[in-house]
Amino acid sequence: MINKQSMWFLTLLSLVLVLGVYYVTMPNDILSGSVTQEVNKEVDVKVSEEDVLIAMRANRDEEVSSQVEELEKVLSSDEATTEEKNTAFEELKLLNLSISKEEELEEKLLNDFGIKSYIEVNKDNIKVVINSKEHDASLANKIMRSIQEEYEEKMYITVQFES
Repeated sequence: MINKQSMWFLTLLSLVLVLGVYYVTMPNDILSGSVTQEVNKEVDVKVSEEDVLIAMRANRDEEVSSQVEELEKVLSSDEATTEEKNTAFEELKLLNLSISKEEELEEKLLNDFGIKSYIEVNKDNIKVVINSKEHDASLANKIMRSIQEEYEEKMYITVQFES
């Protein structure tokens, strides 16, 4: 009977053998890199309405992940003082709260108004980006009131229409 260790060894050995045979049977042109091909393709790029919001979310996610990484470095550092670690932990907690609030507000706008949006919460500033061709002041006012209902303290809310 073959045990697990022997089975893994045989599997990896067979994989190495197959890759070795593949390498030996490949044409020399591919290995030397002397084959160059020019590919001329026309690319038709269409930007949908949601692409702008997705790009903004991706940028925000990158910023947040870099901030989280820096804060986690401080938390795991042996050289950081207890006060620095506590400050980093509180900032990490606030960052997570703001991210969850952003998602909650985006869901609320989708449910209440039927519009997809990008929301960025930064302390007492809230930036709302709506992908719409029409710039409707009354809609922006309703959105600001709807978001302000979620907070007890006064928030500075800006609504931006992207087309």
